[in-house]
Amino acid sequence: MSSQLFTPFTQRSLTFRNRIVVSPMCQYSATDGLANDWHLVHLGARATGGAGALLVEATAVVPEGRISTGDLGLWNDAQVEPLARIARFAESQGCAPGIQLAHAGRKAGTSTPWQGGRAVAIADGGWTPVGPSAEAFSDHYTGPNALDEAGIARVIGAFRDAAKRSLAAGFRFVEIHAAHGYLLHEFFSPLVNKRADGWGGSFENRVRLTLEVTRAVRAVWPQDLPLWVRLSATDWADGGWDLDQTVRLAGLLREAGADLIDCSSGGAVPWQKIAVGPGYQVPFAERVRHEARIATGAVGMITEPAQAEEIVAAGRADVVLLARQLLREPQWPLRAARELGADHKWPVQYERAK
Repeated sequence: MSSQLFTPFTQRSLTFRNRIVVSPMCQYSATDGLANDWHLVHLGARATGGAGALLVEATAVVPEGRISTGDLGLWNDAQVEPLARIARFAESQGCAPGIQLAHAGRKAGTSTPWQGGRAVAIADGGWTPVGPSAEAFSDHYTGPNALDEAGIARVIGAFRDAAKRSLAAGFRFVEIHAAHGYLLHEFFSPLVNKRADGWGGSFENRVRLTLEVTRAVRAVWPQDLPLWVRLSATDWADGGWDLDQTVRLAGLLREAGADLIDCSSGGAVPWQKIAVGPGYQVPFAERVRHEARIATGAVGMITEPAQAEEIVAAGRADVVLLARQLLREPQWPLRAARELGADHKWPVQYERAK
């Protein structure tokens, strides 16, 4: 049996050993943005588990861009080496290390999920978030300040500087987080962006920040290494961002130097109505891939090897990103290889169990 899921995937000079990617999953376990033993063990287990690549969780480019005080960060040089440990270990296991750069926008400044996930008062260590407009995500979030021109310029510069630090840490690819109702998604969603200047209103103005950030990162990210962008393909709400606009933006991102669109969805507004089911976001990746002529990643309730194999073999996406399934089963790729009849190298320390 020949498995397409376990064929190599090459972008620019980087070759992934297979098409399975560990999706970025926030652990809310950092202090002052610094990675620690938890992050090393968590991601290291998935690197030894056989994935072709991994993406370190949403890593804030500025302190006020963190979802919570427990988020990772890359806004200063002290944060580089703790992340470099993770990149070095992943690469030593044959797993390409990547990192997702993020700014949470108006959804920043909350407690961790297990502490309730609500806004943290400034007196308790919280902060006032920023967004395209001065409108809170919900009653449980702090109202943001609308970014001015200088603030937007700082955001673009922060993504650029974090990309430089990502390279210094040894990451082999980088992903810009423009999904899930965080800052870049907030700008291009018409349900959130209420601006009347050059950063709001028309499609061209709303996607401008995402494109400017992508160009800024691409300018400092080596030309021989891939750049990915995660998009929410739809807001799942009337009058919001939709798949037609995603296809259009994906084409512009390709022209700006992006190599793959990681197709997720939702998160912009609390009244979204998501039609959840196995592989429910795969059609987004399929359409973007064929119409925008750019590689895509499919994510969302991909749990079984045969399901992942079909997605890749049918040309619906170039890679699959697994999240919760890899929390349940870090060695899922090794099981998938066995079920699909693919040859996959195990860590030598574990070969006695093969």
